[in-house]
Amino acid sequence: ELPPSHFPAARAAAVAVGYLRYLRGGPGRGLQLREVRRARRQDIEDVGHKYYLELELEDVLDKDRTVNCTAEVLYPLGSKTSAPDVQVTVQGELRDTEEADKEFYNRIRSLEKELVAENIPDSHGNVPPELEPIHLLAGVASGYVIWQNSTENTKLHLAQVKHVKQVKRSDEDLQFDYVLLLHEMVSQ
Repeated sequence: ELPPSHFPAARAAAVAVGYLRYLRGGPGRGLQLREVRRARRQDIEDVGHKYYLELELEDVLDKDRTVNCTAEVLYPLGSKTSAPDVQVTVQGELRDTEEADKEFYNRIRSLEKELVAENIPDSHGNVPPELEPIHLLAGVASGYVIWQNSTENTKLHLAQVKHVKQVKRSDEDLQFDYVLLLHEMVSQ
């Protein structure tokens, strides 16, 4: 057992949340960690360190809505290039985002010029309401990058969308090109 506030537990929780954002996030949902409830580490000989976590997550758009989640994060021994193996199970229902996602899609499709934005959030931590879905999509993309590039000694999180530009497409899909700034908590 590890104390839930133990830094290695927090690092493993950041990987699990990044992975879940990648899988279940979108323009209408942004998941973030509210609390690490329980944490345990197992040393598996010749394999690596495995963290068992019980987490409470909240939706950034509806802070009153929380879900519990269990996660297992395995950091392979000696590997600097392999992503941690992450398994997550969400207990309870996440808020339905189909309507918000459709509204975002239609709003972006109706723009006369492709969307371009910078510095989300701004230097005061503010995200304009019309750019919140763009920021949430950045959370999905950064979730993948965080999961793929984390080690047992890192704790990455999205600091800012430095630049985002909508990519013009000939089909009905939306595509965005992001430049994201990630903050590494351990090295500051």
